[in-house]
Amino acid sequence: MRLLLVEDDSLLGGSVKQGLEQDGFAVDWVTDGRAADGALASHRYDAVLLDLGLPGVEGDALLRSWRARSDKTPILVLTARGFVLDRVRLLNMGADDYMVKPFDLMELCARVRAIVRRTAGQSGEVLEHGPLQIYTESRKVLWHGNRVDITNKQFWLLDALVRNKNRILSRHQLEDTLYGWGEEV
Repeated sequence: MRLLLVEDDSLLGGSVKQGLEQDGFAVDWVTDGRAADGALASHRYDAVLLDLGLPGVEGDALLRSWRARSDKTPILVLTARGFVLDRVRLLNMGADDYMVKPFDLMELCARVRAIVRRTAGQSGEVLEHGPLQIYTESRKVLWHGNRVDITNKQFWLLDALVRNKNRILSRHQLEDTLYGWGEEV
């Protein structure tokens, strides 16, 4: 699963990127609004983690712009702005979820999986295709009821294929799903 992290704080951004990657996500990290807009225009992401206080273009302006051009990529806002009116305004603008800094990394990972699941039309944590069952929360795979041990990359590849079971995905699309910028394929 490929994520775009938009965070200008280098210490926080580096820590979040590392934590998400340890949880199996491919993460592209940008530090300003213009770079975020360019990245989302040129790549497909499963979700965007968006800070609001960015140099260049503010996060709320990006959110407004992306939704105005009908970009349906799930967006989870990460910000220090914790007032209820801020949360309501951003959710009404099109944010899919909102977390106030500081936040717990395990909760962030769970929320990312949840918004991606909802966007894909999945209500629970289990994807099924014939005798194959994929438990997205625990990253467990069963084939005819027997557990199959696979790596993180293999899990996300299988997840992408099952979520898109009625579509043909090119090698490029699969690589974009599995690898972040600068990662060797």
